[in-house]
Amino acid sequence: MSLRQDATDHGPTSANDEVAPRNIHATAVVLGTLGYLFVGPSGTGKTSTALSCLSSAARRGWNAALVSDDQVLVSLRSGRLVARAPVTIAGLAELRGVGPIPVRTVKAAVMSYAVLPVAPPFDMRVAPEAETWDAGPVALPLLRLPLLPGLDPLDALSRFSAL
Repeated sequence: MSLRQDATDHGPTSANDEVAPRNIHATAVVLGTLGYLFVGPSGTGKTSTALSCLSSAARRGWNAALVSDDQVLVSLRSGRLVARAPVTIAGLAELRGVGPIPVRTVKAAVMSYAVLPVAPPFDMRVAPEAETWDAGPVALPLLRLPLLPGLDPLDALSRFSAL
């Protein structure tokens, strides 16, 4: 199965960029050595889930940082999806009802997985095997992350990926 994120492709810009950056609605973070792109419709918990994972990783002493929240510039570099923040929102995450807050960030990161936060009631009992999320220039393995009371999202994420 492939979930599609629509964006406009502006074509190659240089020898280093195979595809010009495109702005997508997502939240990108680094946890350990992997990049995670939290995707889904507005209001589904992308930012809060990503920030919860960052806090949990920091408590464990792991490398953890935000790349970008709400708007992520993605481009294809050497066959890998690289995420960056637009300059206007770099270093900030927007909490619903609070506003923008400063968060530890990295300038750019290679994305390894797309993460779709899902809250009960669940549409399906078991997610399809080898599900992907189409970021335009590449497809990332998609992890459906259940949002359940008492479940640390990082614990769940670490069971589904190589954390």
